Amino acid sequence: MTTKITPEEEDVRMLLACQAHIGCKKITTHMTPYVYARSPEGVHIFNPKMTMEKIRLAARIICGIENPADVCVVSGRNYGQRAVLKFAKYTGCTALATRYTPGTFTNQIQKRFIEPRLLVVTDPITDHQPIIESSYVNIPVIAICDSDSPLRFIDVAIPANNKGIKQIGIIYWLLAREVLRIRGTLSYKKHWDVMPDLFFYRETVDRKKEEEDADEIEEEAPAVAEGAHDRRKEEIPEEEQKAIQAVEKEASAASWAPASTEAAGQSWADVAGDAPAAGAAGWDGPTWA
Repeated sequence: MTTKITPEEEDVRMLLACQAHIGCKKITTHMTPYVYARSPEGVHIFNPKMTMEKIRLAARIICGIENPADVCVVSGRNYGQRAVLKFAKYTGCTALATRYTPGTFTNQIQKRFIEPRLLVVTDPITDHQPIIESSYVNIPVIAICDSDSPLRFIDVAIPANNKGIKQIGIIYWLLAREVLRIRGTLSYKKHWDVMPDLFFYRETVDRKKEEEDADEIEEEAPAVAEGAHDRRKEEIPEEEQKAIQAVEKEASAASWAPASTEAAGQSWADVAGDAPAAGAAGWDGPTWA
């Protein structure tokens, strides 16, 4: 008998497939409760069920903010920038996917000054500046924390690998889906039609290769058509080709021949039925010295 996979087990399998449960060799004291085991190589492994519980808790906190734009999502690392932008697109949050400018939360003279009510961070080590500034203005912080991440000024830690492309993308995808479900936009019984791949960072080289491959396919299409036309000509026997050429020559010669055999010996003026034009009055023609 085949066992039916529950939605929770399916989410756990997605985390395992993306290797979001694999941490690093270093570990901080505050991240010890989230570690399930340690591999023979010394790599710490998180408990996926605790990761899902933290994702649900973070989604409830985000849904508690009345205005979604008051939730600020930050990612200073390139691998998390696309995930942050997609998360902000589907949930209505504010995304800071570029370099964080110091004073964005504290300096009111800045043009980019904002006052969020909640901060979501991809990496506590890379994004230490917005975390420190959030502590000055009493902004709660949700962060994706690896085994070596410090938990100072962090209120909710989501234990997961925050250094890989797929790991960061799947965490933000699960978080965005849970937020939509709690808000009532998405039903718990229906699958989200947005693929997790859209949250994964794509290298510039890969995108250029895809564009070049598409251009090559477009260039090869007319070349293949021309080659097929040439092959059709080669498949015609030589006798038929000579006959076709002879017919074409006769057709071209007939187009320049006179209309009837009677007019063959006449001049162009006689054939046309025109008489030579009379000379102008008072003029006997040219005089030569």
